[in-house]
Amino acid sequence: MSDYLLEEAPLSSGAIYRLFCGTICPRPIAWVSTRDRDGNTNLAPFSFFNVVSVAPPVLGFSPLLNGEGQPKDTIHNLEQVPECVVHISGEALVEAMNVTSASLPAGEDEFALAGLEKVTMPGLSVPRVAAAPVAFGCRLREIVRFGDQPMSGCLVLAEVVSIHIDDAIWNGRHVSVEALRPIGRMAGSDYARTSDLFGLERPV
Repeated sequence: MSDYLLEEAPLSSGAIYRLFCGTICPRPIAWVSTRDRDGNTNLAPFSFFNVVSVAPPVLGFSPLLNGEGQPKDTIHNLEQVPECVVHISGEALVEAMNVTSASLPAGEDEFALAGLEKVTMPGLSVPRVAAAPVAFGCRLREIVRFGDQPMSGCLVLAEVVSIHIDDAIWNGRHVSVEALRPIGRMAGSDYARTSDLFGLERPV
């Protein structure tokens, strides 16, 4: 057994990253589209992601600064056009989603790289992935920055203002896990399926 008091025996950011990714899992994946003021679009996946509020409906995802301490294109774009679309891809689109994780020069289009069609998201100027079964159109509420060194996080709080969902997945009350086939991020290059489920009744 090992104990680490980080104030006295700090771990490197790389070690903490590997520890987080290996233990805080499976993590849901936000597949986020944004655009800059010139209309260039960006599409990138982030696995530091979850729901943070229901009323109002707010999602949170956290792009890390890169190895030079610079923010991702997603953050630059949100500062210029404070909107985004958060997609839940499901297993059917995992290959395309993985393609969009590539580091491209600013202004180059991951939609085109992955061969994905864009369609309008109601209420927003940012497009969504046409094939994505679930998409949440969001307006930026806040970006919380935790530092300016490499691997510092930028927590994006995005309020949902419109929703696209495939009728085969949502009947107005329940989501079909079988139809969505959600995936989760593990450590390294690994992903997890949610095909092996078990249930527990919550205590009264």
